[in-house]
Amino acid sequence: MSKLLTEMLKGTLEGIILASLSGRPAYGYEITARLRDQGFPDIAEGTVYALLIRMEKRGLLDVEKVPSEKGPPRKVLSLNAQGREYLEEFWRTWSFLSERLDELREGDA
Repeated sequence: MSKLLTEMLKGTLEGIILASLSGRPAYGYEITARLRDQGFPDIAEGTVYALLIRMEKRGLLDVEKVPSEKGPPRKVLSLNAQGREYLEEFWRTWSFLSERLDELREGDA
């Protein structure tokens, strides 16, 4: 992954994870696998886990412990109302930035 892509991804990864969870709940490894399947192959599990912990502490996610056949219970994460509000704000901000960047690229700025 290029350095520029890595830097840009850092600023948007939280929103990307929330968007991934908007469809259905998942546990940490499953979220990482989804992101890789969606074209983000170099995302590290540790990065995802750290963001999930931070988003949980900020009250954006609900956590349910579900028994696992292999080892300790899994933490299944889902968006709560606050997380959905944050995701809506993320998309509004993304649209604003995307429009401005398109204008700059087209020389309309």
